[in-house]
Amino acid sequence: MRILFVEDDPEQLEPLSTALTHVGHLVDGVQEGETAQWLMQEKTYDLLILDWMLPKVNGLELCSQYRQQGKSTPILLLTAKDTTADKVMGLDAGADDYLIKPVDVMELLARVRALGRRSPQWLGDQLHLQDLVLDLPSMTLRRGDQAIVLSTREYQFLEFFLRHPGQVISREQLELNLWEWDNQPESNAVSTQIRRLRLRLEELGCADWLETIYGMGYRLQANS
Repeated sequence: MRILFVEDDPEQLEPLSTALTHVGHLVDGVQEGETAQWLMQEKTYDLLILDWMLPKVNGLELCSQYRQQGKSTPILLLTAKDTTADKVMGLDAGADDYLIKPVDVMELLARVRALGRRSPQWLGDQLHLQDLVLDLPSMTLRRGDQAIVLSTREYQFLEFFLRHPGQVISREQLELNLWEWDNQPESNAVSTQIRRLRLRLEELGCADWLETIYGMGYRLQANS
């Protein structure tokens, strides 16, 4: 999933973002509400994780504004506010779930998995293309009786292609969707990742499923 994680404390933001990235999510981490407002307008996310207490625009305001725009992406609110009245206020502002600080990493990952299942893009724990199967929780790619565990980056690329099978995806689309908002990829970064992914697919006998469409981009489709 692509996640917007808004947390003003870098000692919380960095390790939790790393934990989310380690299990395959792509995380845009920001420390204040105004940047989050802009990103929420400019990009499409599968999940928002919002700290309540933020400078300038707090998480509760972000949550409320987002819902007033009619957007339905799940929202997890993080806060040290732990009274029943606080929880009611957060949920009434539009949050789908509420997690009290200090945050336990395992609980956060479980809440993220649960909220991900509510996303309109949810297709189950496995993505299929003919007999090729990507198991999302384990980042394992299977075909027949063969299985390989992908790196986080290989997994993110393949997941994106499997969610758009048969579509020609441009280099610009890959850069926009598979890099963090403040991280500009090097000029050969997409080509390098495509080459690595083909090598992994080759191990399962389907390297030629990932085609280069010259002048347009790349396409993943099964060869019959």
